[in-house]
Amino acid sequence: MALDATGALPASRTEPDGSAVVRILSYNIRSMRDDEDALARVIRACAPDVVLVQEAPRFFRWRKHAARLAAKSELVVLSGGATAAGPLLLCSLRATVERTEDVLLPLTPGLHRRGLATAVVRFGGVRLGLVSCHLSLREDERYEQAGLVLDRVAALGTPYAVVAGDLNERPGGPAFTRLTGTLRDGWETAPLGAGNTHPARGPHQRIDAILATDGVEFLGCGVPTGPAPADLTAATDHLPVLAAVRLRAPA
Repeated sequence: MALDATGALPASRTEPDGSAVVRILSYNIRSMRDDEDALARVIRACAPDVVLVQEAPRFFRWRKHAARLAAKSELVVLSGGATAAGPLLLCSLRATVERTEDVLLPLTPGLHRRGLATAVVRFGGVRLGLVSCHLSLREDERYEQAGLVLDRVAALGTPYAVVAGDLNERPGGPAFTRLTGTLRDGWETAPLGAGNTHPARGPHQRIDAILATDGVEFLGCGVPTGPAPADLTAATDHLPVLAAVRLRAPA
């Protein structure tokens, strides 16, 4: 099996029967307020096929900022941004896009608006649903949003789906537990390296995760070791989560 530059995760590939190995990155980028070049270097070092972003720029010229990050990261914008209240999807040209949809979640007065960036893409002979989310800071709203995420996964109608994001909650919390009652936690399934993601300097909690439906085979998941440590701390206040998954083509 071909490995990436760190010798840890398999490289992307499409197998003769149409099955695919896909690299998935989840990353809270704090509205690109930190070192943008370091951020792009981190993303490039992870060699992802798709990036599920949280806290993408949402205000003045947000599309221009998203497009610039995609270009610096050698990717393209798939969906999301301000139209999803912050979640954003980027992808490589390896992905064939079937459809996208940005979803705004119900607004609780006095709290930040939340949303989902969603898409259905194809790799080889496999269809994959994607949902990038950033859940509420308030526990009751976060729990309700977890249920809405699961509803959205079911509505995608794909044989495989990946949910990734900043859950604002540690494993064992109500919302995290609600999600993992249906989805599998990549780091729990195939931990590779560190799991804690926040804060980027001295991380002590795992509040960012990559989750997937049954049938998605995690080959490894965790904070990537390929990017330069200085870039990881300069890019944003969260560490990214990188997973490699195998998606079996239908017989």
